[in-house]
Amino acid sequence: MADRSQFTLYSGAHRGAESEFGKQAERWGIREVNFSFEGHAPERTRGVRVLGPAELDKGDVSMEIVSTRMGRTYSKADKIRKVIQSIFHMINNGYQVFAVGWIQPDGTVKGGTGWGVELAKLFNRPTSVYDQDRRGWFSWKNNQWVAETPVISNNTFVGTGTRNLTDDGCKAIEALFVSSFGPAQ
Repeated sequence: MADRSQFTLYSGAHRGAESEFGKQAERWGIREVNFSFEGHAPERTRGVRVLGPAELDKGDVSMEIVSTRMGRTYSKADKIRKVIQSIFHMINNGYQVFAVGWIQPDGTVKGGTGWGVELAKLFNRPTSVYDQDRRGWFSWKNNQWVAETPVISNNTFVGTGTRNLTDDGCKAIEALFVSSFGPAQ
């Protein structure tokens, strides 16, 4: 098994999937970096890194581009902008991307999680999504989702996903850590 001390999880410490990724990283002795911003109240406090305005600006993108790429509009663009900007930092720092949510018929993933997945695709990152409805992992390969059980194989990885984590989603995150690193210490 890989030396866990050489791995870093990048996330956002939100309630649900991100918090669960953080809990599992802590159980396995994996470093955790959670990007946040002023006004955000992260659920986890371990490894929080508050991004200042200049850092957030590095992840700025037109909400029109986000809406077009995601095939939907965002009525509260100002509110979601900082979340979108912080997601950029997660994807930019982690090589492998693991998300929990719902893959939609158009191939995007529901919600803000979907923007992280789209960025991962654009950055050519190995990307896997646990679809909570289908109760299985899918990896993005050759421009399509393929059923596949992933493992964490790169020392920098992203854990993101829905705030509405199901028990199955929670178990999938734990199983990902077990299959990647063996039993927790």
